[in-house]
Amino acid sequence: MAVQIGIIGGSGLYDMAELNDREDHEIETPFGEPSGPYVVGTLRGKRVAFLARHGAGHRLSPSELNFRANIFGFKRLGVEWILSASAVGSLQEQYRPMDIVFPDQFIDRTRGRISTFFGRGLVAHVGFAHPLCVPLAQLGAAVARDLGACVHEGGTYVCMEGPQFSTLAESELYRSWGADIIGMTNLQEAKLAMEAEIAYATMALVTDYDCWHPDHDAVTVEMVVQNLTRNAEMARQVIAGWVERLDPSQRVPAHSALQHALMTRPDAIPEQTRRDLAPLVDKYLS
Repeated sequence: MAVQIGIIGGSGLYDMAELNDREDHEIETPFGEPSGPYVVGTLRGKRVAFLARHGAGHRLSPSELNFRANIFGFKRLGVEWILSASAVGSLQEQYRPMDIVFPDQFIDRTRGRISTFFGRGLVAHVGFAHPLCVPLAQLGAAVARDLGACVHEGGTYVCMEGPQFSTLAESELYRSWGADIIGMTNLQEAKLAMEAEIAYATMALVTDYDCWHPDHDAVTVEMVVQNLTRNAEMARQVIAGWVERLDPSQRVPAHSALQHALMTRPDAIPEQTRRDLAPLVDKYLS
C-alpha cells in the first residue's frame, strides 16, 4: 500500500499510539539527514509516514531543523499530503491556551533559514499567496470540532527564529500587525512542501498567551510543557480522524505547484542538480 500521507509531530507529539505495522525508514537526501527515521505504518486503514520534527528526545531546536531533508524524505516516500502539528503562542485574546487553530497565512520573522530546494543552476518560483491547503485544514478543523475541541479556522501565524521566546516589544508589534499566533517551525515546512507539490496544513496547538498578556508576561518552558502534555492526546485523536476521513486521491492546487514555476531552460540545468531534484522536477523535464 502506497504511503501518501505524512504526519509531522511537533513539541509534545513524538509518536502516534494508534500506528500499527510499524517500520522505521532511514531516508537519504541530497540535503543531509532528516530529524530521524520515518515511522511508516497503518493508521485507521491508511498507510502513513510519521516524523518527529525535533527528533528522538527533542534534540533539535527550531533553528537546527533540516527542513529540506525532512520534506524531501516525505517526497521520496511518495507522500502527497502532510498533516503537521505544532505548539504556538497566542497573540489575541480569543485564542486561549488549549484551543486549536488552523491558520491560513504566515509572516516570516526567521533569519538565514534555507526555504527552497532550488538554486545550483535550477531556478523556480512557486506561488505562495495561499501557503496552506484550505481543504486539508477544513477537514482537520471539522474533525477537531467533532471531538469537542475549541477550534478556530484561519488566522496568521508569525514564524519567528527562536529559540528564545519573544520580547514584549516584539509581541506587541505582531499584535499590532493583526497576527494571531506565533511559532518557530511551520513556515519553512509550508514553503518546501509547496515546492515538493505536497498539500500541507498545520494544526496549531495553543500553549500560552505569549508575553503580551498581563497574566502571561513571562512565558516559561514549564507552562508550555504542561499544556503540551494536555494537548498531545487531543492532537493524536484529531490526526487519526483526519487520516481516516482524508481521501488521498483528490487533487488540490498544491499538487501541481511546479507546473509553471520552472524558469531555467532544461538544457542549461547542471546534471547533478537535475539528478538531485529528480523526484520534484522529472515529470516536467522529461
